[in-house]
Amino acid sequence: MKINDYPAFNEKWDKEKIKRNTKDILKEIGRLQYKMYAQAKYSLLIVLQGMDASGKDGLTRGLLKYCNPVGIRVRSFKKPTPEEYAHDFLWRVHKDVPGKGEVTVFIRSHYEDILVPSVEGYIPKETVDKRYELINDFEKMLEHNDTRILKFFLNVSPDAQEERLRERIELKEKHWKHKDGDWETRKKVPEYLKVYENIFMKCGQIPWHIVPADKNWQKLYFVAEKVLEALKNMDLKWPELETEIFH
Repeated sequence: MKINDYPAFNEKWDKEKIKRNTKDILKEIGRLQYKMYAQAKYSLLIVLQGMDASGKDGLTRGLLKYCNPVGIRVRSFKKPTPEEYAHDFLWRVHKDVPGKGEVTVFIRSHYEDILVPSVEGYIPKETVDKRYELINDFEKMLEHNDTRILKFFLNVSPDAQEERLRERIELKEKHWKHKDGDWETRKKVPEYLKVYENIFMKCGQIPWHIVPADKNWQKLYFVAEKVLEALKNMDLKWPELETEIFH
């Protein structure tokens, strides 16, 4: 799966029509998520990966707009803490997978523990290479436990990424997002994309979805459609009444 084969922007999509359809989809996601929470049998893990400024945070806000906060968790994975380093690399991830009835969004995920050490080289290659199969086994275990996993790569073009990184410098309300290191990482984008393509190939048993991410309305629509489809494919039912009052 070559990332360059996938567009970061789809010129054929009608913006107003897509935005209307997206609102209906998001409301239906909210209804089904509430039913899933009540049934407490299935769970949904949404994995969002992408380069800096690909819009993972904004997508998460839009996607969960009509959901019940009680059944939602969002986990943003950053550089491991000393405590996390002291455990196996999946320890911090496993603690935050969704419980029965929950939807959890990972903003970055266990795949960072392949991406960053592969490019930066601070972990031996043999160690990193073993992680592909460990992740496959981990995800199989989650699905065996009735957790549906959706994996998305937000495909932002170099021009759109640069524009968004500059906004973090120029707009006061976005200063908090700025990190000098993001510009250094940007120089290594080709290396990161090459590792991503390895991930898609070696950890593709649960398929990856390549999302056009230059326009927020396209990104949200694409992901929302996949989430709604996953919820519809679950055998969601309202639980039966449990009472002995009338017996």
